[in-house]
Amino acid sequence: MLSHIVKCLKMHLECLCVANTLSLFELCGFLQGGVEMQTAWFFVGEIAPLTRQCLHWVVCGTILLLCLPSGCQRRPHVDTPPVEGFQTDFKEIAPSSFSEDDWPWWRGPTRDGHALGPVPTEWSGEINILWKVAVPGRGHASPTVVGNRIYLTTADEGQQTQSVLALDRETGEQQWQSTLHTGNFPVGSQMHPKCTHANGTVACDGERLFVAFLNDNTIRATALDLNGDKLWQTSVGEFDSVFGYAPSPCVYQSLVIISGDHTGGGWLAGLHRETGDIVWKQPRPAAKTFSSAVVAEVGGQARLLISGGEYVASYDPLTGTEQWQCPGTTEATCGTCVWGENTIFASGGYPDKQTIAVSANGSEVWSNRVKCYEQSMLVHDGYLYGVDDGGIIYCWEASSGLEKWKGRLGGPISASLVLADGHLYATNERGATFIVEADPTKFQKVAENQLGDEAFATPTVCGGRIYHRVATIDNGRQEWMYCIENPSHKTPHDG
Repeated sequence: MLSHIVKCLKMHLECLCVANTLSLFELCGFLQGGVEMQTAWFFVGEIAPLTRQCLHWVVCGTILLLCLPSGCQRRPHVDTPPVEGFQTDFKEIAPSSFSEDDWPWWRGPTRDGHALGPVPTEWSGEINILWKVAVPGRGHASPTVVGNRIYLTTADEGQQTQSVLALDRETGEQQWQSTLHTGNFPVGSQMHPKCTHANGTVACDGERLFVAFLNDNTIRATALDLNGDKLWQTSVGEFDSVFGYAPSPCVYQSLVIISGDHTGGGWLAGLHRETGDIVWKQPRPAAKTFSSAVVAEVGGQARLLISGGEYVASYDPLTGTEQWQCPGTTEATCGTCVWGENTIFASGGYPDKQTIAVSANGSEVWSNRVKCYEQSMLVHDGYLYGVDDGGIIYCWEASSGLEKWKGRLGGPISASLVLADGHLYATNERGATFIVEADPTKFQKVAENQLGDEAFATPTVCGGRIYHRVATIDNGRQEWMYCIENPSHKTPHDG
């Protein structure tokens, strides 16, 4: 508790001691109202302005009183056993099946943004483009590529429909479109201007497609076969939307795991892949946070990892039982956790900012004040790479947090990093993709390539190709799917 108080005092005094003209009444109002204290010094007081020395003692005393009961506004640890009443004994089914040239779910087969083999580092509207097709509707989901098809979610905001599309991998020709929901979209005030109604990436186990949509204030998970026919649909839990719904499903053994953090009281749930039955459901903090859960092998154990709600947390992916919580990041995070052999990394967010490394047993290893809010980071050869909203890319030593370098790319950036053949791919919201050497000794930008006017989806990289979802704005917004390939590289899927 004392360390929390000292940390809190130090952080806020650094910001507030420059505020020569902040009034006592205003200061108390900020503190009582919970306004982010780093912003307080922008306001000029009109009543009884304080001197810097006066302000110092008032802030010290007031923060101390607030921190004693609240732990510097950290949420207290609450033991939350899984919700009872679900099918805890379940039939095991065949493991997921796909080839090394596939990209079956969010962040790829290894769930961490790592792609196999070389892919192009240069392209434009004409150079290294195998095909380009129009995509109906709007969405930020990445393409899922399995076998000879590409799957992605999309939403038509005018018609209020949420759908899954299948495209031919070789030509981009649409194979089918399955509409899962019509109507019951959140109202505009419940959606962030950048958000869509189709943010989550499709997960595929080789036989089924899994998606989760926010519809009618509920998260509804659906399984389709590879021809777009519905196998099951489950209402997993209620969801109070603030900015929309972002997480992607996570397939693990016989389960598909759905995340549902929201202000009304969050949850994680494991559903049986074959039936859609809820096997387990675990409560989460009531917080507006948006990260996808991910299963990773850390410290010799499978862990279901997620950040947000002012914690990084680990759960047993087969039962939902909480393994540990580590205070860190902030209330709202969007990125998916990444990891090394014995360490987990997370970053966020709002209202605070922090990048944190957590040991396999749930204790903090190191942290800094960098905010990779919407983007997921990437670990490679003992180094952690991250990009912030403004387009600054960082390289840290994973074991110590030592900053090796940082460089300016150009923001804003919402998409996550992808690694291929020793290169980091970072796409900004204006459609520019930057390629940077994954080299801890120096920052070296290799190329910058432009497609379209807007890009929020993270590119999918597999089989020697890049599948890139972008939008053009001229003459009305239109989304496109590009297949980028070096003509000299032929994949097993080429005719």
